Amino acid sequence: MSSKVIKGRMTAGAEDTVTVFLIGMRINSFWRLRTWLPVFRAMPRMLRELSGDPDSGLLGFRLLSGGPRVFYVVQYWSSHEKLLAYASAPDKEHRPAWSAFNRAVRAGRDRVGFWHETYVVPAGAYESVYVNMPPFGLGAATGTVPVGRRGERAAQRLALRR
Repeated sequence: MSSKVIKGRMTAGAEDTVTVFLIGMRINSFWRLRTWLPVFRAMPRMLRELSGDPDSGLLGFRLLSGGPRVFYVVQYWSSHEKLLAYASAPDKEHRPAWSAFNRAVRAGRDRVGFWHETYVVPAGAYESVYVNMPPFGLGAATGTVPVGRRGERAAQRLALRR
């Protein structure tokens, strides 16, 4: 991920439907390290696997923290079909991690929480602007173009894609 600032006003280069996947965990008991650490360590393995496969459908991601207890990832996917295919693939990192988490939950271990949200956003239903920023968010995942190519105002950029 580049940290070089792009001067001026840019917008994401995406033109098609985008799937935005938010996934995270909440540490409910800090002192029970062995109950939440496996969940915490599973995501980097999955992201490495996905990033190493250009056909996976993962366009890009951003790791974020919501304070000392909450960690999450914003992921951008080329389609929800590719996201679901990865989630159910028996030979990928996700399945063993999900199985281990479910075993822990069934055993009554509520020391770690898990959540995810999926949004399928059709072309024309999203808009972005980045001013004097390095590549970020959807722009980092799909590249950026000067705002003027798509309209100077958010309403113009949204109308242009419909």
